[in-house]
This record gives sequence, C-alpha cells and structure tokens, in this order.
Amino acid sequence: MDAFIQEFLEELNFGQGAPLDRSTVNHQYLALARTVRQYLMADWLETAARRRARPTKMVGYLSAEYLLGRQLVNATLNSGLAEIVEQATAALGLDLAEIRAQEVEPGLGNGGLGRLAACFIDSLATMNVSCIGYGIRYEYGIFRQVFTPDGRQSEAPDSWLALGAPWEFPNPDRAVLVEFGGHVEGYSDESGRRRRRWVPSWNVLGIPHNYMVPGYRNGVANTLRLWGAEATRAFDLDIFNSGDYAEAVRAQTFAENISKVLYPEDSTPQGRELRLQQQYFFVACSIKDYVQGTLPEGFDLAKLPDQIIFQLNDTHPVIAIPELMRLLLDEHDMEWEDAWAIASRCFAYTCHTLLPEALEVWPTELVGRLLPRHLEIIYQINEQFLAQVRERFPGDELRVRRMSIIGEFPEKGVRMAHLATVAATKVNGVAELHSQLLRDKVLSDFAAMWPEKFTNVTNGVTPRRFIRMSNPSLSNLLTETIGDGWIRDLDQLAQLEPLADDAAFRERFRQAKRSNKERLAHISERQLGIQLPPHHLVDLMVKRLHEYKRQLLKVLHIVTTYEGMISGAVSPADVTPRLAIFGAKAAPGYYMAKEIIYLINRVAMVINNDPRIDGRLMVVFPPNYNVTVAQAIIPAADLSEQISLAGKEASGTGNMKLTLNGALTIGTDDGANVEIRKLVGDDNFFLFGMTEPEVAALQAQGYVPSAYYESNPALKRAIDLIASGHFTEGNREAVGSIVGDLLYNDRFLVMADYQSYIDAQARVDAAYADQDAWARSAILNVARCGFFSSDRAMRDYIDRIWGAEVRR
Repeated sequence: MDAFIQEFLEELNFGQGAPLDRSTVNHQYLALARTVRQYLMADWLETAARRRARPTKMVGYLSAEYLLGRQLVNATLNSGLAEIVEQATAALGLDLAEIRAQEVEPGLGNGGLGRLAACFIDSLATMNVSCIGYGIRYEYGIFRQVFTPDGRQSEAPDSWLALGAPWEFPNPDRAVLVEFGGHVEGYSDESGRRRRRWVPSWNVLGIPHNYMVPGYRNGVANTLRLWGAEATRAFDLDIFNSGDYAEAVRAQTFAENISKVLYPEDSTPQGRELRLQQQYFFVACSIKDYVQGTLPEGFDLAKLPDQIIFQLNDTHPVIAIPELMRLLLDEHDMEWEDAWAIASRCFAYTCHTLLPEALEVWPTELVGRLLPRHLEIIYQINEQFLAQVRERFPGDELRVRRMSIIGEFPEKGVRMAHLATVAATKVNGVAELHSQLLRDKVLSDFAAMWPEKFTNVTNGVTPRRFIRMSNPSLSNLLTETIGDGWIRDLDQLAQLEPLADDAAFRERFRQAKRSNKERLAHISERQLGIQLPPHHLVDLMVKRLHEYKRQLLKVLHIVTTYEGMISGAVSPADVTPRLAIFGAKAAPGYYMAKEIIYLINRVAMVINNDPRIDGRLMVVFPPNYNVTVAQAIIPAADLSEQISLAGKEASGTGNMKLTLNGALTIGTDDGANVEIRKLVGDDNFFLFGMTEPEVAALQAQGYVPSAYYESNPALKRAIDLIASGHFTEGNREAVGSIVGDLLYNDRFLVMADYQSYIDAQARVDAAYADQDAWARSAILNVARCGFFSSDRAMRDYIDRIWGAEVRR
C-alpha cells in the first residue's frame, strides 16, 4: 500500500501539478486513474509480447459502438487492486466514492449493441483470447439526454472528454490515411495486365487511441483501438493571415465531423452521407492497421484467414469486405480469385435485428460518389454471386432479384446484410428464436442456399460488471455461500438451487435486495432530488426507446392501475405498492419515440402528485440512462419488463442482467426471453401475449386496433383518460398522435396484447404478496441463469465460428 500511495502522490504532484491539500476531486480522479493504469500497463505490454512470440489466430471485433461504462472500478477489480485503492485513499483522507463519481462515462454506444461489444471484449480478455476491438472515438458520444420542464426529451452534447481521458493512449505515429471520393480509372501494369486504380479527391487521417481491456485477475490485457478523425492539412496559415479565419480551419472542421458524434441524425442527405463516411472511416483504419501495421513484414497474405477473423457486429462495419478486397487487388496486386479466396474466409457476421428497416441499404449513388472503387468491387461480387444462385436455382429469377446484393426498389441500393451474408464464413443470430427467424424469414433464401453458414450464439453479459461491481450485496452473499469461482464461471450459480428451499438463505437474499433498494433511494435523492419509497415493488423497464419494445404497453398498465384508484373501482389500500422506473433514450429524429417519452413524463408528473392514490403508485424516469445508471437501478429491481412484440426483439441483454440480479421477468416469448423461461421454469416467469406465429396470423387477416378499444372497457377508460388531456393540463392535442396511432395503426399490436398483459400483472401482484415465495423464485432465477454469461457466449463463438485459441 505504501508504494501505491507514493506513486499516487507523485502522479498527483508531477502529473496533475497539484499538491494533495490543494487538489480538486478531478485532480484526484485523474491521478488515481493514471496510477492504476501504470499497474495495468505491465500486463498489457507483457500480453502483447507473449502474443508476438507465439502468435495464434486473433479476433478483430469491428463494432460502431462500445458502451464501456466507467473504467476505474472495473480496472481495480480486474487487476486485484480494489482493496489497496480503498486502503490508500482512506489513509490519505480522500473520499473514494466521490472520486469514483467524478469519472464521466464514455457515451460511445446507444444500447444493447454497444454494451454487448463491451461485455464480449471483457470476456475475451478474461479467457486469454487474442483479440483487438476496433471502433470510433466519438468526441461527443451519442448525446446527453435532458428533459424540459414539460417532460420532452432534449439532446445536449455528451462532453465526456472535457475533464480528461486518463484511460487512453493516443498514437498519432500510427495514423492511417483514409481516402474518399474521386473516380476510378483503368491502366496497364508493368506486365501488361489491365488493372483498376482509385484516384480519390479528399482524405482524412485516422488517429488510433488505445484502451486497455484487462482480464479478470489473469495478467492479461487486450486492446480496444478507437479511431479519431483529423484533417491531413488542419490549418492554412496563409488563409488565416488574410483574415478568413473560418476558412483557415475548414478542412479540420470537415474532417473531424466524421468522429464527432455517434449516429448523426440521418433524416437529411448530409446526415446519411456522414454515417457512411463514419462506417468506412473506421473499418478502413482497422483493416489497414492490421494488414499493414500488425502483420510481420513479408507475410504471405494467402494465410491471412489463419491469422485473424473479423467479426462484423451488425451491418455498420460491412463495408470492410470490399475494403479488404480493394487492398488485396489494388495495393497487393492480387488476381480476383485469389483475393476473394482470402476475403471470403476473413469475416463472420452477426445480425442483431429482425426489423427490415434496420438492415442497412446504402444508395448506390451515395456509395459511388464516396467510394467509387468499392462500388465496382461490390458489383463484381454480386455478379459472381448471382451466377452461383442461377446455377443452384435455374430459372428462378424472382429468387435472384430477392438475393441480389443490389436492390432496385424503392431506390437502387447496396443491401449490406446481403453483402455480409455472401462474404461471411458464418452468419449468426443472437438468441434461439432470433436465429430461427433469421433462417426462416429474414435471410431465408440465403439459408436455403448455404444452410451450413447459419448458426446461433445467444448473447450474454459479463458477471464482473453486472453482478460483482454493480451488486455488492448480492455478490458478497454469493461468495460467502459458494466461493468466488462464479465470477469466472457463472455456471457455478447452480449451487444456489437447493438453497431456494432454505428459509435462512431466503431471508439473506431478501435483505440483499432491500439493501439495494435503499442504495437506489439514496442515489436518487442525492442526484435527482427524488425520494423513492424503499419498500415498493420495483418495476423496471430500461431499454432503448422504440415502438416495438412497447413502452406504451407499460404506460397503459400504469394508467389502468391509476384510473382504477381515482375512479373508485379499486381502493388504493388493495393495490400492490409499485415504483415503476423507466430508462430510455430516443433517437433525435424518431418522432413517435420522443412523444412516448413525453407521455411517460407527463403521466409521472400527475400520478406522483395525486394525493388520492396515497402513494401506492409512483413513476420515475431518470434522464440520460447509461451503464452507470443501470448499475444503480438493476440490482434493486423486483420485476423485469421484457414486453416486446413476439418476433421483433433479437435477444435483449437487459433481460439477462435483471434475471441474474434476482428480478423476475414479465415478458412475451421473444428474443432471449424464450431461453430464460425454459431455464427458470414457467412457475418463475410471468408469460403473456401472442406467439410469433399468432402475431403473423393476426396481421395477415387484417388487424383492427380500434376493435380492441371498443370491446375492452378497461382499455377504453385508460386511453380515454390519456386522450382527455388529464395528464397534459387539458391539452388533448399534446397526446393526439399517440392516441391516434394506437387506435388506427398500432404497428406493434399493443392493443391486442393489452388484456393478456394486464392479467399477467395481476399474477405478479398475487405472487409478490407472498414475499417468501417470491424470494424463492428469485433465487431460482439467479441459480438457473449462469448460461447467460458473456464468457459462455465467447466459447460458443470460438467453437462455432472463429476457431480461435483459448490459452490456459
């Protein structure tokens, strides 16, 4: 400890320029982070040296998002420094909790996709698998969500870098030149072969910023490399001296826009173009970084598939396929057949959606303008592929059109999911049901042609962050009961199952949950000024705001409960006390999602201030939901809301986090809910709603949502209360778009599943009334869900897709 204190003080004095007695909390945080980083660096450098000395197949994880969460606690936990840090800060009279709270979480992801990527690289480091994660260092992240006084979402820049970035290592000496635009021309090489050459019109530099990804107490640290964009000529002094100051830095501003924000709003042509620039920028940097900067000089590129597999995390990085082909063809002078033989064995593709609109299609006009050589390559891949389709299915031109990488309607475009499927060695979904629907519906023609390409890897979450870090009350109980082996082997949770029938253990489990609720109440009062009831059923719905996830269905349940109390149909004394918590961001251009957020906040304002209901129901919507907020809320939850329309959710990971933290699930048979229900048993899961085939049948026969409104008195009363302006100060127009959509559109069948959901919530109330039986079910949920570890998911990827080596 003394050595650590000395190193911390040296960093505080000489790194931050502040003596201890004059230091701010930010000085202390930066000094502590850099001191911990010094300890990790030895593992990081030694890991790289071992890998160079004995190279094995590497995983290159290409993801547009990494939702990392705060790094300090994760680094001290995984490095084994947690106790030393606590002792050292206490000895110096510092408030460690205050220092930890100073860290600003990087907003480099939007939801499950980015958090999954972060879980995966954590697991790969813990399993000692050679991996490098590649992504973008967004200067302002996604956005910081704030709510206006009337409850509407507003977006502010997420300035996560403003107070320092102690965990990153910028490497400008390994910058990569990325080119755009221009044209393609033909020429003859020295041997007289006709070749194609890209003549770009502008370029930017990609600057790598390395982050260490420490494994859990195993001396391993992998690398996450995030790329920031800079201008090749950032400043024109002559123009500046002439007085045109804005023009002097125009190139810098233009270039840096590429890595400014995650998912720029794409309802404009400029926004769409910037998104494609982002996607190409980071994969071009990453492919070049590996092929030209990591492989040894003179490496035989024919052996590239034995050295690395690039995992495409959804369609965002799929432009990497023609980029690798371009490098092999144009910069390494390969013939097409040889280049394709390499490229078609270097990629695997994970599809994360079932929504057709989420499968990216880029207009050929845009691709041709930004990346003309890549469009040529895509056309050639498609021509070669369609020849195979015609050979396999002669005379079936409708199939050829369906499978073509180039779509013709509504505009000519490159279907990125089709390109990924053609080039990938494997295509996987992320839950059993999702993978089945991917094969049977979304990519059925491809599955018919290449059934061996398709597989499933159900998602998982890291137990290090989402139990050990987030839930000390539960993790201490687990370790005292079964030892700490569960942190690296979550299947060991199965040892808890017999203890579900132990009254003393059930009481200790309930005490851990009470402790988490008290902790959440303390955080809420301190940070939001909101006093939470510590003994209510905590009913949690936290996920990206999208209509298919059906936050509206949850709102209708809340309004139904409230309406019953204020109308006198139900006495407040007979209502199970509930605290409903939402957490969600809506994409800035997603009008209906933002209207739903507005409705939730308006409902909360009215319900929380209505004395008639005697505090039996409370609704809270903390702004800016992120990993840090999740770590505070999830351990306190009793009920996990997983209520998407069946057949729409790919997997979900919030459902896994909540189950592993002792919440019971109310949900449809959708995504990974199916597997959770099978594992925990029907008695410990509140199932409701139509199945995917029933959804398809109802939509095929003609769905009329207003019929449910007319025939269901409780539903009618709830919608009428909303439509009356009760929650919007009498302004009926403020919620007119939501009410109209429910009655006359209702694309995701909220009205059809309403009564089944209400009935399931009644079963929740009845079950929660028996606290001892509820605790038993919660323990069984934890004990039976070790399967949902991201370590297991990584083993499945290794066995079914990558063929990488796990070093012991």
